[in-house]
Amino acid sequence: MEFATVFCLIISLFISVPCLLKFLTSAGRRRLPLPPGSMGWPYIGETFQLYSQNPNVFFASKVKKYGSILKTHILGCPCVMISSPEAAKHVLVTRAHLFKPTFPASKERMLGTQAIFFHQGDYHAKLRRMVLRAFMPESIKNIVSDIESIAVGSLESWEGQLVNTFQEMKTYAFNVALLSVLGKDGVLYREELKSCYYILEKGYNSMPINLPGTLFHKSMKARKELAQILGKIISVRREMKNNHTDLLGSFMGDKEGLTDEQIADNVIGVIFAARDTTASVLTWIVKYLAENPSVLQLVAEEQDAIRKEKCGVEKVLTWADTKNMPITSRVIQETLRVASILSFTFREAVEDVEFEGYLIPKGWKVLPLFRNIHHSPDNFPEPEKFDPSRFEVSPKPNTFLPFGNGTHSCPGNELAKLEILVLLHHLTTKYRWSMVGPHSGIQYGPFALPQNGLPIRLSLKK
Repeated sequence: MEFATVFCLIISLFISVPCLLKFLTSAGRRRLPLPPGSMGWPYIGETFQLYSQNPNVFFASKVKKYGSILKTHILGCPCVMISSPEAAKHVLVTRAHLFKPTFPASKERMLGTQAIFFHQGDYHAKLRRMVLRAFMPESIKNIVSDIESIAVGSLESWEGQLVNTFQEMKTYAFNVALLSVLGKDGVLYREELKSCYYILEKGYNSMPINLPGTLFHKSMKARKELAQILGKIISVRREMKNNHTDLLGSFMGDKEGLTDEQIADNVIGVIFAARDTTASVLTWIVKYLAENPSVLQLVAEEQDAIRKEKCGVEKVLTWADTKNMPITSRVIQETLRVASILSFTFREAVEDVEFEGYLIPKGWKVLPLFRNIHHSPDNFPEPEKFDPSRFEVSPKPNTFLPFGNGTHSCPGNELAKLEILVLLHHLTTKYRWSMVGPHSGIQYGPFALPQNGLPIRLSLKK
């Protein structure tokens, strides 16, 4: 609750005023009714409820009371929540031009205003093409062995230790992100980059007051240092004139015409985004496998079969191996569905929009509720049950949206799945683990996580 309180107050302080102005100016234009719902308390709205209780309960209770389209007020802004697959497709794909991605201004400053997340149109399409080029299978299949080395080293460092799963997975995901974005340069500058990123992270949800001594000020200083390190890497690469297939190489292509500032903003943003989401998924997988021994056994048998087929130097994993893990892949899919790391995404109406007989005023936030779609019994029978076998059949269209949908869907999903599969191969074939302390609770915030980051004790199989 303490995190939720601080988080709500911080966000409301710097986005409630512009949102309130948009709310007031749109009032005179209403011809259609607003969706049903509650706006909660002044300024704070219903943010406390959202971040202080089980998100499944919060969203389900709202939908049960008001229906699949409803209004609310969270994070300082009036919002419309939508929870049907058809509505999500409408906002994210069919009429995406009417709903732009939106983020608090402080987040844009912290990650970089030129980053891909904060744009749409031609500039966004250009950046997305460059990211996809670096993260497409043809590119990332060449770094499987490097990812495997990172995974093996990570697991070896946990042996016999009581570790915080989420924190350790963040380190693993960060190291893989550096590899995919900066190649070998990521290894050379790893400690400098890690130090800056960890300071940046601490201030991500801090009050956006840029005064000496504040977390936000420290984060902005760390962000400047990150840009300087990246500038050094860019300068060296230009002098060497070597071709690189990593993301930085894609951004630096002569034909792309990006400035150094644009490159730095996008590198910083991609690494930041790639870390916490992947680490969250891995943490939930560890929890669900421990709680479902029959599923764990199936995964371990699948991975053991792959390991036994190899001999000598061929013991290293290949891209083809990772494409021969159907049971493990379904575990990942089911984890993405049940955990729903991103409960929703933010869009903003760029003009007054008529939707299902209701008005969505210009400037209002629109939230497709991924979690609600994933937990609807109409889409997935017994939705609270962890059952990877349900993905033996493809889900109904627009009901499984772990990476979003449309032009703003996650361009790094292939890399994320690859690093998860590689780590699970070694985790399930070489180790056993037990959860320590309470593990049934959930901690809430930007991501829903197992209680206390899921402490576990890892040991080698005998």
